[in-house]
Amino acid sequence: MAKGGNPGKIVISPSQWVKIRKISQIIFFIIFLVIFFWSRREFYLNPSIESGFKEKFVNIPLQLDPLVMIAQAIASRKILQGSILAVFTLILTFILGRVWCGWFCPMGTILEWVPIRSWKKNQPSVPEWFRGIKYVLLMVILFSAIFTNLTLLFLDPLTIGYRTLTTSIWPGLDKVVTFLELQLIKVPFLSAAVGGFDSLIRPAIFPAHPAFYRFGILFFGFFVSLIALNALAPRFWCRYVCPLGGMLGLLGKVSLVGCEITSGCSTCGKCLPACPTGAIKDQGQIYCDPGECIMCMVCADNCPVDTVKFPFKISKFLHQPYDIERRKALLSVGAAAVGLGFLETNFIGQVQPPTPIRPPGVDYDRFLSACIRCGECSTVCPTNAIQMAVLDGGVEGFWTPVIVPRIGYCDYSCQACGQVCPVEAIPPLSLEEKRVQIIGKAHIDRDRCLPWAENQECIVCEEMCPVPDKAIELELVEVPDGEGGTKSLQRPVVVRKLCIGCGICENKCPVSGQAAIQIWVPSGGNQNGHNRRGGQ
Repeated sequence: MAKGGNPGKIVISPSQWVKIRKISQIIFFIIFLVIFFWSRREFYLNPSIESGFKEKFVNIPLQLDPLVMIAQAIASRKILQGSILAVFTLILTFILGRVWCGWFCPMGTILEWVPIRSWKKNQPSVPEWFRGIKYVLLMVILFSAIFTNLTLLFLDPLTIGYRTLTTSIWPGLDKVVTFLELQLIKVPFLSAAVGGFDSLIRPAIFPAHPAFYRFGILFFGFFVSLIALNALAPRFWCRYVCPLGGMLGLLGKVSLVGCEITSGCSTCGKCLPACPTGAIKDQGQIYCDPGECIMCMVCADNCPVDTVKFPFKISKFLHQPYDIERRKALLSVGAAAVGLGFLETNFIGQVQPPTPIRPPGVDYDRFLSACIRCGECSTVCPTNAIQMAVLDGGVEGFWTPVIVPRIGYCDYSCQACGQVCPVEAIPPLSLEEKRVQIIGKAHIDRDRCLPWAENQECIVCEEMCPVPDKAIELELVEVPDGEGGTKSLQRPVVVRKLCIGCGICENKCPVSGQAAIQIWVPSGGNQNGHNRRGGQ
């Protein structure tokens, strides 16, 4: 709109900026969901898709995350080509402050859309020193990365979003849709429409068979708890805990554009409760901490005398009691050292579970120093085989991907997990390369196998084996027929040199409970040690 004597100049009012920001939040939240859903659709329809697809679209959100990219680069000692996008986020923050948190971050958008605190009458006061928690977490993550540990990256907001969508929200929606379909298909004149609708969404959006994720309630509960913290303060997670927000906040303190309360301020105080992150302080005079400001423009919209400005100049660094200082840095180093030392103790070694099954091509020696716990591999796995570890991955492997054959198997015609991994913790193998990767070896428990233990006919594992030369052979033997005579029976035998450990045999084994044929992984991930379930 035109203002004053300069009709050619367009001035955007604070209220208009607020509307633009809200539109930006909606657009980028939708983009985040579209990329998530589209990646599932592409890999469900074409699980053998080749490398290059992920570089264009699927990993853009995570590659924009500087905390993920920097920590991963430090831990793996390798800078990935996609990390250049994270540099863009850092440059944007240096120019405009924590604009990522206020305009683009899907986690921040959700927290802003669920203002639990505004529903409460008694609103507790959170000590200001709590703001230092995010800086301590940031330093612990980075110090731990130096020693190749990325366990605490599960606290990154984008990895939280991916894991929650994959393991709980999307499977939950799938179950709701399935339930409604089962009810509506009973209505005669709706059955054809329901069948047509189902063919449209499966496997394009939902899997052909409902997905199951272990510990889904745990992942969803963690996500809900972050939202519930809004009861203590608006955007509690962003203010006090988010390590990515801490990283961007440090850069925001010296940004070229920042919030400034000019000298004409009437000290009415209307901006103080309006600020969603409490960045505006009143300590004798009203001022804004640029490290906490998310550039939401709400303060300017609430100012009755138009004294809140966003000038283009280097923000004045205002040290706060909760900022990084020597004591917090030493505390972070100490916490990282104690945590890493605890992981190396004999106690941890004793309670660690045996080696879990990892996706194909994984280098066990460097996997934990490369995996960022985002869960994208689990998102695109067409058989639901890749699950997020809780206890079975060990303390250091918390929320890393493991293959659980009893839930799903590694599809012989799929290499989707390697194509979608944003940090190449799972290597982007071609289909030919993936088919010869050994992720474990099948072992038959003859005390449970029907032909071996009970002389019953069963050749399911041999029939299912996808290896061209068959990694399971059938041994013809004569056994008692129960009537005083004998009968010919085929018993399965594993050809170890051909077995790649895909797990379809374990998945399809008809024995209830624990399968009679299981995939064992040598300790350390090599093929010359003990297996994950205690055998040789």
